[in-house]
Amino acid sequence: MPELQQKNHNPEADTKTQSEPIITIEIDGRKITILGTAHVSRASADKVQELIATNEYDAVAVELCPSRHKAIVNPDSMAKMDLFKVVKSGQASMVAASLALSAYQQRMAEQFGIEPGAEMKVAITDAQAANLPIALIDREIGTTLKRVYRNIPWWKRFSLFSGLFASIISKEKVSEEEIERLKEGDVLESTFSQFAENEKDLFKPLINERDQFMSACLLNELRENDYQHILAIVGAGHMNGMAKIINDRTTENPTQTIAELNTIPEGATWLSYLPWIIVALILIGFTIGFSRSPELGLALVMDWVLINGGLAAIGAAIAMAHPLTILTAFVAAPLTSLNPMIGAGMVTAAAEIYLRKPQVGDFSRLKSDATSLKGWWNNQVTRVLMIFILSSFGSAVGTYVAGFRIFGKLSGT
Repeated sequence: MPELQQKNHNPEADTKTQSEPIITIEIDGRKITILGTAHVSRASADKVQELIATNEYDAVAVELCPSRHKAIVNPDSMAKMDLFKVVKSGQASMVAASLALSAYQQRMAEQFGIEPGAEMKVAITDAQAANLPIALIDREIGTTLKRVYRNIPWWKRFSLFSGLFASIISKEKVSEEEIERLKEGDVLESTFSQFAENEKDLFKPLINERDQFMSACLLNELRENDYQHILAIVGAGHMNGMAKIINDRTTENPTQTIAELNTIPEGATWLSYLPWIIVALILIGFTIGFSRSPELGLALVMDWVLINGGLAAIGAAIAMAHPLTILTAFVAAPLTSLNPMIGAGMVTAAAEIYLRKPQVGDFSRLKSDATSLKGWWNNQVTRVLMIFILSSFGSAVGTYVAGFRIFGKLSGT
């Protein structure tokens, strides 16, 4: 059984840094030291610097995924983003959600003069200076967001993500209570919990699963690289959970655990058939209409085009799309709604990129512009994302509204 003990490494250290919790676990003669940090505490960054300077470790693991690590070491990486590829691959909504998360955290940083994740930057810089390998042990943020989406009931998804985007509009200041929670917990959980009706919906994908994922990654690092002592720097909200998982040997096959937690769960089977069922019902409605009279059939088709295309065009217009993009939304939505393989947002976003290609300056200002509502509408990158979201939403609403209208006319109501 591994030995678990909690200790402070340097009795002479400043009282502030002594308060940072540390747990060391011994496994088969090798060690994993987990430092629990407060993502908004300067003391945590100082403690990281102090520990790496002891030369006790032969590797440093950080609570970062590849994309978050890239954002830290290469802040200008967003300028190299292929926006068309993002839209084509269906990642526009996830990129927008990530930007909204970053915007909320940036607003918090500006209000309190703090920098979330400063200890991770120190860990990367000091580990590189000491020629220590750096292991990225957190799950990719996009995968985590998708698993959050799958873990909550479908009727709560809109309120959660609309609340997240509403945080950009809000001028309300972040409370001291929220800051204290962030000091004790996880940066993603603390951010998302502001917009969740039930925080239990978030616990599994944001905390429990990531405890398992990061524990499995640490065990893999020990086995594959033969490290003798790894320093793992994670948020305080993860430390005890990870220590228990490692200490109790609940992760028997780390590679399998990582693969399972990287999988996006399938949605309810009936939901995958729903778009096709709706298309079939609409086409049946048209057929019935034309069988009764050409005039009725044509009227139903016109209702479909005007309502579906009109609402998609309104969504694009709200996002301040190019006039030709708005026209594209009107023409494309009635057609794409009859083909669930292609979304209206994909067509309108592609049209906007073609008509008004984002400039280098849009990408370079992306981080700062994403912190305000005005910035989202003025920056061409975020505007494209908003066009994708709002025209898709307009088309989706239009599908149901037009569908009810069609069957209302057929039934004579």
